[in-house]
Amino acid sequence: MKKIGVLFGGVSSEHAVSCLSAASIIPNIPRNKYDLVLVGITKDGRWLRFSGDMDALANDTWDQDPSCVPCILSPDRATHGFVQMNPDGTAESIYVDAVFPVLHGKNGEDGTMQGLFMLAGIPFVGCDLLASAVCMDKTVTDMLLDYHGIRRAEWRFITKANKDKVDAFADECEKALGYPMFVKPANAGSSIGVSKARNREEFFAAVEEAFRHDAKVIAEREIVGQEIECAVLGNDEPTASVLGEIASGADFYDYDDKYINDVSELFIPARVSEEKSDEIRKIAVEAYKVLGCTGLSRVDFLLEKATGIPYLNELNTLPGFTSISMYPKLCDASGIVYPDLLSKLIELSFERTEEI
Repeated sequence: MKKIGVLFGGVSSEHAVSCLSAASIIPNIPRNKYDLVLVGITKDGRWLRFSGDMDALANDTWDQDPSCVPCILSPDRATHGFVQMNPDGTAESIYVDAVFPVLHGKNGEDGTMQGLFMLAGIPFVGCDLLASAVCMDKTVTDMLLDYHGIRRAEWRFITKANKDKVDAFADECEKALGYPMFVKPANAGSSIGVSKARNREEFFAAVEEAFRHDAKVIAEREIVGQEIECAVLGNDEPTASVLGEIASGADFYDYDDKYINDVSELFIPARVSEEKSDEIRKIAVEAYKVLGCTGLSRVDFLLEKATGIPYLNELNTLPGFTSISMYPKLCDASGIVYPDLLSKLIELSFERTEEI
């Protein structure tokens, strides 16, 4: 039986979402195939092995559980896993066959953790270091998609080093994008730090808020239309799921709407024609390959109402896996039930062993 390390938490603005995802994933990994080693990372960066109740994980009190002991991933390939520090002062090596990083956002989904797994020689679920870093940074993603002719909403960006030029940035965005526009951190997820600016005053406030989360800020033209999502699964020959549609209960699909208010409506399949569905699914797979993704990614689109043109919004290399998350719902609608999906993701990690 394979032993799988499951990592959750992390030093990220998406720490709580990671814990919710892990609380959903862990009970659904088939225990007749895999033994699990659960390791959480606290908000201040401590690594702890956890064997407590899933309720503590879901409400993010897991690090107070008496079962927790320090446990870190070793970069030494001879260890091929974790080193646990026991209460009696001894250290214990824990071999794992692969790691499932249930980590969203910075310090987990951005290539940092993937680099550690590659250094340690341990197979892992999801995209490699480069694809993870590229997809996390929206400016790099946008540049690559623009180069390959994959439609994106018109965009501009500014760095914190040029913050003193924000007036000129506002002038440029007003001319190129117009109001309303969306302002967001270049490196963040779950719509954290994203604002809709309807005028210059709101624009400056939105830029300031986005800079609280990252050193690069993007402004994008608003696309009025349907929010469409597609789950892509696989390595060399990825496949696209049926499409899902989000009818947001808020002004846009923000953090509260995703995880707290529960007022959005989901449509699976999305309310689009078969022809349009095929077009969007094809673009999703193309973008997945262009950016070097493996394992999984959720590819998000905005289907413009006035023109019928699909604009790719972003790729999420470790999308949410909570009970209400779109990725597992789309896979389920495509014939892959949750436990089988998790098994497939682990199996895909072993296919890439020669790359590590």
